[in-house]
Amino acid sequence: MKGGRMKKIILTLCFLINFSILMAVEDFIPMLPLLPAIPTDKIDQGENGELIVRKLISSGILEVELTAEVIVPLEVISDVHIKALVVDNENLEIPFEVELNRKPEAAGIYRLNFSKTALDIDDDGVIDTEIFASKNIDNKKIKDNYIKITGKNISKEGTHKKRVYITVEVND
Repeated sequence: MKGGRMKKIILTLCFLINFSILMAVEDFIPMLPLLPAIPTDKIDQGENGELIVRKLISSGILEVELTAEVIVPLEVISDVHIKALVVDNENLEIPFEVELNRKPEAAGIYRLNFSKTALDIDDDGVIDTEIFASKNIDNKKIKDNYIKITGKNISKEGTHKKRVYITVEVND
């Protein structure tokens, strides 16, 4: 019986201590943020350095609502890797797709821009690979692109790699 009373007394003391701490904290942290006070005086400094206090006739609060339109730029999100085997003087046309991050808002405004459209894949000084792309972008996926490889212009055997960057530009 004494153990039960002692437990109640300790719990009551703990409750009172916690309650008093919460009351002290409540004085420092308001539950709702306080509105800034509206000034009633305007204090300026005169030419001589003396303070000039002007009583404001009226003051108020101005609420402003702002809406912003976020425009995501059109950009290429797909990587295009092309592997081809050219035998002797064979000519190849290899189609490829380019995917954009979204559909253009209107047809005919944008076009694909390649860092190079005529390539010398084997570095012998003769153009042997050309990139052809559609003039206008109308969809999210652009399918009518192709690479034309002219086999007779390739003089060196082996595996050849070139990197071409694709960007989206506005038509002139």
